[in-house]
Amino acid sequence: MTTTASFHIGYTQYLGPDGEPVQPLPAFAREPAALIPLYRAMVLTRAFDSKAVALQRTGKLGTFASSVGQEAIGVGVASAMRADDVLFPSYRDHAAQLLRGVTMTESLLYWGGDERGSDFSGPRLDFPNCVPIGTQVCHAAGAAYAFKLRGEPRVAVAIFGDGSTSKGDFYEAMNMAGIWQAPLVLVINNNQWAISVPRSMQSASQTLAQKAIAAGIDGLQVDGNDVIAMHQVMHAALEKARRGEGPTLIEALSYRLGDHTTADDATRYRDSEVIREQWAHEPLLRLRTYLMRMNVWDKAQDEALGKACHAQVEEAVEAYLAVPPPDVSAMFDHLYESLPHAMREQLEAAQRFAPVAANGQKNGQENGQKNGQENGQENGHG
Repeated sequence: MTTTASFHIGYTQYLGPDGEPVQPLPAFAREPAALIPLYRAMVLTRAFDSKAVALQRTGKLGTFASSVGQEAIGVGVASAMRADDVLFPSYRDHAAQLLRGVTMTESLLYWGGDERGSDFSGPRLDFPNCVPIGTQVCHAAGAAYAFKLRGEPRVAVAIFGDGSTSKGDFYEAMNMAGIWQAPLVLVINNNQWAISVPRSMQSASQTLAQKAIAAGIDGLQVDGNDVIAMHQVMHAALEKARRGEGPTLIEALSYRLGDHTTADDATRYRDSEVIREQWAHEPLLRLRTYLMRMNVWDKAQDEALGKACHAQVEEAVEAYLAVPPPDVSAMFDHLYESLPHAMREQLEAAQRFAPVAANGQKNGQENGQKNGQENGQENGHG
């Protein structure tokens, strides 16, 4: 028997869990001070994340998906992208969204159940959060093909969880992108858990990156807790796509330190000792240790950054809580050109019970907005 084809999956890491380089750093990271913006972005993401969980616990936000311990993936991805590239995020990718210009207030509005939070003031062409598992991979493949047909030097980037790689959407999109040689980068946030299902029960593949082989595209692994490695492999994949050399699948290895969402209780299915061990691998500690060892960062700077991020988050929260809730008619506005009779009856019934009358009368709107704002501040937008 002869070998028809053979493949390998490479793995990239620059900083070990102890903050020590395991190989020479790439060019962009050779000046340690150049890494401080990446560290700041991760610290801000974690501060936002912590506050969002607290808001949900006090009834001021809806169900929220924490990214604690996975900040390096989003920051590494977004820091390598160009402004005119397009991001297709899952519901756990606010690290990437915030760095690309989505405001914290917009993100809170979304998680508070207000779709106006998806009307981004910054990255206007980035897609909103995708809650269905893996479906944004299809959207990204289509957009990437459009970029190729138009001859635009842009790349579509999709981030999704390890559980998404068990979905047909993932395989179908990757297969077509391989055929089209589309400018697409797919990033798997392999945080080891698809809700309560561990990675070992999701796939018998030795790696998730090797699933790229069947589609005829490049697949690789990276330490998802090493923001230097994340930025470097992402930059290389983006430039490869821009040169017309096709898609790349990146498996970023990390760990979900928190619950799947605030509606989950991971203590019911995970070993607490494993979680304690995984905290030693988290990305903020790793980069902070390296920066301090290089004498470009110290405890005073770290404390000042923490306070600044806290103040920035609190300002965003105040702005979020001050936004009047939308008119009840908003849920009907974009369904049909002309509402069917049955839905018009539902709209009229909703208006009778809503604090904001949708008949356009000024007094009703003013009183409703005032009451809605007060209720939102007391009871939350979730």
